[in-house]
Amino acid sequence: MEVAYTQRVHDQITRRDNYPHGRAAIRRELYYFTLYRILEAALLCLVVFSPIGILIGEPYAPALGRIVTLLYLVAAITIFFTGRSGHMRPQVLVGVLLDVSVATLAIHALPGAASGISMMLLFNVGAAALLLPLRLGLGAATLAALALIGEYLLRALSANGAGRPLAELLMFTVSYLAIATLTNLLGRQMRASEALAARRGSQADNLAEINELIIRRMRTGVLLVDGDGEVKLANEASMLQLGGIGEGRRTLAQVAPELAKRLQRWRIDGASDVIPLRLAPDLPEVLPRFARLLADDAQVLVFLDDTSLVSRRAESLTLATLGRFSASLAHEIRNPLAAISYATQLMEESPDIPEADRRLLAIIYQQTHRMNGIVENVLSLARRERAQPENVDLVEFARHFVDDYRNIHPLENDQLDVISTNRPITAMVDRRQLQQAVTVLVHNALVYGRMPGEPARISLRVHASDAGAPMLDVADRGPGMPETVANQLFRPFFTTSEYGTGLGLYIARELCNANQATLEHVPVPGGGCCFRIKMIGAGAFASA
Repeated sequence: MEVAYTQRVHDQITRRDNYPHGRAAIRRELYYFTLYRILEAALLCLVVFSPIGILIGEPYAPALGRIVTLLYLVAAITIFFTGRSGHMRPQVLVGVLLDVSVATLAIHALPGAASGISMMLLFNVGAAALLLPLRLGLGAATLAALALIGEYLLRALSANGAGRPLAELLMFTVSYLAIATLTNLLGRQMRASEALAARRGSQADNLAEINELIIRRMRTGVLLVDGDGEVKLANEASMLQLGGIGEGRRTLAQVAPELAKRLQRWRIDGASDVIPLRLAPDLPEVLPRFARLLADDAQVLVFLDDTSLVSRRAESLTLATLGRFSASLAHEIRNPLAAISYATQLMEESPDIPEADRRLLAIIYQQTHRMNGIVENVLSLARRERAQPENVDLVEFARHFVDDYRNIHPLENDQLDVISTNRPITAMVDRRQLQQAVTVLVHNALVYGRMPGEPARISLRVHASDAGAPMLDVADRGPGMPETVANQLFRPFFTTSEYGTGLGLYIARELCNANQATLEHVPVPGGGCCFRIKMIGAGAFASA
């Protein structure tokens, strides 16, 4: 499996596809190869045109040697400057063909330097095999061996004879093939390792960026403080909790003196203070926690927990516990409450009840009816089923809702209308739970959304946001809502009416949350009140 993976990586590199790091490595190797070719050409010119040539003996063809070495130097320099761009494989092939041709002619012209030239060609063949696929590398080695054999036969048939031992020729032939195979395998492993290292490095960089993003986006403030008390790192939450840190060198004593004192005490005795701390005016209190980055390191991680978040979590847990308890209590209250209501109705039918007592019976019946509403709301909240979303045409839904509501609740002089486009607007939502939420909103609008002495005018408006999200607005033309009331609308048991339960809007919002929708109060300029349910479209739900 490892061999197959290495071969695949090598093939991808030689095809110059998805590994820019591997392509850069090959380009660098080719650069040094062409630079070495210039050194070879210069060395041959030195042998031919300087007195050093006497050391290798009398040349067989001096004119041929001078022409070949000069042309080789010019060609080597040209390849060096033109090989910085373009396709690499053709450049390597052209270069090795040039090396083999020049080496063959130079050996023929300078028989005394044949062994040295053959040895230099050995490096050229190995370098070419390092940069080429195995079949082309072996082809270059075979070509070099055939060229040497051809030159040997040509000289053997001439008047001067072979001049070189046959064993030397055979050893160079085997060496060319061996060096081509070994360098090709070495190059393959080297480039595979470079590609793997580059990929692992990229993955490590990505993980580091992800970790940094996670820490930066954490709601818990995180500070890294060294042994001298200098703040080395700080995420966004900690900057907000500290009221800004500023630029340049920052010490914890300068930014938050009280926090620095607690850290100093923790360094001494290891005990943490559980009393919340306010680090800046008009900011929530935080509870600091400390942890050493390493066991033997003076650097300390400081975690700043927002106590308001902790309080909200505790409030949520308390509310959930209270909800379960209320549901259990509601079951126990429901039966005696039904008996009281039924007994009150029977007493009202009795002719022996005086008119003054009938007023008291009406009060009892009214309050038992109100208490029954509270019980129903609590039970509805406790036994709410999971949402079963489906494609719902909000335009059709709003029209059917208005017709059904008018039939069940006579509106008399009040108005309940639908404002929508003719084209369908589809949302992914549980129709039954949406019906329940809209019923609560319409009922509240009929009760609270009317001007004194005037009928209520309620409208259901179906439309889409700029981003295409389907929305359903329940709006009235009443006196509007004070800001202090609007901030507490969705709190459970909050009500401005002595007859209200304070659970209607809370239940409506919970139903919307169960359908991945939002319910919010939208201010209306000029008076009135609007509650908007923003849902997800069918396409967005499917893609999620």
